[in-house]
Amino acid sequence: MATLLKKNTDTKQSKIFLVEDHPVFRDGLAKLLNAEADLTVCGEAGDAERGLKSILKLKPDLAVVDLGLPGKSGLDLIKEVRALKIPVKFLVVSMFDESLYAQRVLRAGGDGYIMKQEDPQEIVQAIRDVLAGHIYVSEDVFADESSRQKTENNLGALDLLTDSELEILELLGQGKSAPEISTQLSLTKAEVNSHSTSIRRKLKLDSLNALIRYAVCWVTDSGK
Repeated sequence: MATLLKKNTDTKQSKIFLVEDHPVFRDGLAKLLNAEADLTVCGEAGDAERGLKSILKLKPDLAVVDLGLPGKSGLDLIKEVRALKIPVKFLVVSMFDESLYAQRVLRAGGDGYIMKQEDPQEIVQAIRDVLAGHIYVSEDVFADESSRQKTENNLGALDLLTDSELEILELLGQGKSAPEISTQLSLTKAEVNSHSTSIRRKLKLDSLNALIRYAVCWVTDSGK
């Protein structure tokens, strides 16, 4: 007679909340995490506003957050939660260039950063590392000194940009128009134009066309 094996329910499960606007990736990650004995997905949201409300209500142990969300960005969400002093850990899982965004995430109060293209089990390990109280950032962020020196001037200029400006620069480099950026980020067209002007000034670019060329080259060189 076959013996039925029961899943061990004695294992303490950490509650994970997902804030991700791509349903396919979100569903896949939820299935991946729910298959782990020590992890359980307690809720999901497709934007920062709903994510904040749910985090306040559900009080997860850790929130997995994308940066490029409709309306407010993942960085804005982290800052808002930290301002409310809610004891939840944050791991950013994003397509955005880790070498530029990881330090911004940590300064905002995040606990780790990993790229979406990493192996799924590496994402699981990153979650466990952050839950254990560690800061998780891939070794690529700490590239050898010679590689950093090659891009020092470029990164120095980009560091002058605000989080919103950097996000707009990336979207411009992906070929998005001002109306498309306005819709995606829930900004008025005037606000997008104002940010674009500020970016041009900080990067010392003399026209919108120069800004777009810069953005496209930057995105291409970064392998986004």
